[in-house]
Formats: sequence, structure tokens, C-alpha cells
Amino acid sequence: MARKVLLGNKIRRLRQARDLTQARMAELLGISPAYLNLIEHDERPVTVALLLKLGKTLDVDLTDLSDDDDRKLAAGLREVFADTTLDAGDVGDEEIKSLAEAAPAAAKAILELYRAYRLAREDAQSMTLGLGRGRTRKTVLPAEESRDFFHDRTNYFDEIERAAEKLIRTASLPAGEPWRVMVDYAKTKHAIDVGIEAPETLDGAVRRFDAKSRTLRLSEILPRASRRFHLAYQIGLIEARDAVDAIVAAAKLASPETETLVRVGLHNYFAGAVLMPYAPYLEAARSLRYDIERLAQRFGVGIEQACHRLATLQRPSDKAVPFWLMRVDAAGNVSKRISAGGFHFSRFGGSCPRLIVHEAFASPGRTLTQIARLPDGATFFCVARTLTKPSAGFGEPPSLLAIAIGCDIARAGELVYADGYDLANRAREVEIGVGCRLCERENCRQRAYPPLQHRLDIDPAVKGASAYSFKKG
Repeated sequence: MARKVLLGNKIRRLRQARDLTQARMAELLGISPAYLNLIEHDERPVTVALLLKLGKTLDVDLTDLSDDDDRKLAAGLREVFADTTLDAGDVGDEEIKSLAEAAPAAAKAILELYRAYRLAREDAQSMTLGLGRGRTRKTVLPAEESRDFFHDRTNYFDEIERAAEKLIRTASLPAGEPWRVMVDYAKTKHAIDVGIEAPETLDGAVRRFDAKSRTLRLSEILPRASRRFHLAYQIGLIEARDAVDAIVAAAKLASPETETLVRVGLHNYFAGAVLMPYAPYLEAARSLRYDIERLAQRFGVGIEQACHRLATLQRPSDKAVPFWLMRVDAAGNVSKRISAGGFHFSRFGGSCPRLIVHEAFASPGRTLTQIARLPDGATFFCVARTLTKPSAGFGEPPSLLAIAIGCDIARAGELVYADGYDLANRAREVEIGVGCRLCERENCRQRAYPPLQHRLDIDPAVKGASAYSFKKG
């Protein structure tokens, strides 16, 4: 299950960023310039001892040398070059990998150009159909840029964590059931009253703040965990404002829409950090072996909140298992995704129907597990279950969603859900793809679309397992 990780390009870029010659860097590491040259050209492995010395000598966080970012870039580039309208099918996988590893800035620029191209193409189609109404859009999708913003920072923000910890100390918030203390704190510290109201009075909203009367109005359909979360969010709009402003200013985002999305995401992050403080939550996660239901019960939060918080525990000095997370609806639309640990999502399409998150809808309320392997060999242990969002009353159906988290198979033994699994048994693995349009797996019974990068090869006399037969190459 181990996969070869080549660090030559990363080490060369690190050396160049520090303005070091090969001779000087080799001297600092205690190796010969010739050996360093071989390492930089991926002709010699990087030993653990050398990695540790590199981290200590040059003050490098070794996680920065992970190949996760390169693999994410490569996945995005595969989507770009698979687009048949670009006629770039001759760009092979090795070339894509080399570009992502050797020139990540250029790879990111290609992705940005492709986003702009797609939006221009969609705008032209809308104008042809009379749907444009004279409006043009930004060349960067705000939702996509916001997702990349959080991913590039491993979904961890120390400034927000510190602001949350300060509030916990100042307000003396008790663990598990802080509602009454938070309500009193909002009133005495910020003159904010909290009211629980019927949904009819909120015009369809579940949270509404009246600045004039300084009243936070929450819908009575919200469960207790959600009420606490929304109150913490409102307090964070005041107490975490400086930290959020500084992060957004430094990010230099492309549009006001993206800035708003990022601000909302950071204030949501603050609320989660208040209800699930970093150190206590990480300690509980380890002792409970990442049992999601137990964590939700102990901290008085919902299942989704417990999962999302697990995906943020990446403080450099004390990290949890790196989890990726995704949330989908019954139609398969991905409404939330957090990449981590080498798992990558399709930027411009749907997810793989073989991923267990989609199977969860067939077993509401049950926790399901799966070992999933991507075409590049990356293998993950996945946990999925359904979520039910409350309805506003009789006649309005509740919203049914499914959520999944996963980690690299090498860390699966730390999860209670992996007990009883033979993690080395390849027969237990389910082969998945990033999405049908990019997946090259043949004879997949759940394929919805043919792969973009290969020609169809249909024989009317033969019905195969898949609806689409194709020729590689």
C-alpha cells in the first residue's frame, strides 16, 4: 500500500527559495554535492535521517514536503487536458505529474486559465440562449477560490483558534453545555439579547440579527447543538473580527464575493473552535479513537459539526489524523468538501458513485465503512452516514444528506471503525475514481459517462458490464 514519493523537485525548489547553491546546501546537510544532485533529480531516495536533518537545519515543516499538493494539482490538470474541446489528449500522465512537481506555479496558472475559459464558454452559451441578461461574471468562481483558500492552509487557522480560546477563558464556558453561559455573556459583554422564535417570523431564515434592537433571533426548529453554534458565530462576528480581517487582507482574494464566503467560513470555524476547543477535542478524539458519535455526545454538537472539526485539527505542533470530508445530497451534488491526506475531488464535475458516501442513503442512520483506492494507488479508509436536517413542520420534508470522512490507509489503525479489518488485504479495497469523466477504469458497472480522454469503442453485438466501452491511447 506504500507509494513511492519523489521529493527531488520540492528539495530543489526549497534550496532555490533559500538562495542556496547545491554545494552550500550539501554542506549544511553533511552530504556531498553530487549526492544532493542525485536527490534533486529523483535518482536517490531521501532517508528519514536526512529529512529530519533538513527540517532541523533549515527550519522546515516536513509536512511541507508532502506530495499531497502536487497530486492535487496533477488531478486538476488531468481534468483540464481531458477536455476534448482543447484537443490536448496527447498530454500524458507522466508529463502532467512532471509539470505539477517541477512547476507548481505554472500548473496553478493553467488551472486559473481553464476556469476563465470555462466561464467565458458558459457566458457565451448563456448569451446565445438569451440567459445572460447583459451581465458578466468574474473569471474566478468565488466558491472554488474559497475552497482553495481553505485547502491551501490545510483548513487550520491559528489566529482563529487563539481568539476562540480567549473567549472560552474570558466567559468561563463549560464544556458540553455552554448555552446559558453564552447567552449571559452575549448580554453582559455585547448587549445582545437572544430570542427563540417560530420560523414564520423569520422569513425562512434560521438565524437573523437585528442590529437596531441588538437581538439575535434563532428559529425554534434548530436543534440545541445548532443554536449554540449560531450564538457562538454571532459572538465571533465581534470578537474574531480583527483576526478574520487580517487573514482576509493577507489573502488578496479575487472578488468581494470570495471575501464574503471566506469571512463566513472563518466565523463558522470560530464557532466550531468555541464549542470544540482544540486541545480538549484532540485529546478526546485520540482517547475515543475518533468515534464520531461519542465526540458529538461529549461536546454537545451535531454529527456534521463533529466531523468538520476533525478535519481542522492540523496545528503544526500537535496534529490529528488528517481527514478529508465531503457532504452530498440525495441527487449526488457535493455541497461541502475538504481535501486532506492526498484525497482529491473533481474540480469541474461530480464524485465517484462507488464512494461509500452515496451508499449511505440506502442505510439511513447507520455508520458504513470502506477501503477505497484511487487509480494512482492512493488508498483511504472511509466512514459515512446520513444526516437529517429538520423541517419547518408538517408538509415540508426534512433534508436528507450524507457525510463522509476519510484518511490515508496508513493511519486507519487509529480509528475505532477499522477494528476487525485486515487493512493489508487488497481484496477488501473498492476501486474508485475522481469522477466518471476522468476515470480510466474499464468495465465499471456504475459508470455514468465515458472518459473524456479516450475514444468510444462500441460493439453492437456485445453488451459489457459498462454502458461505455472505450479504447485507451
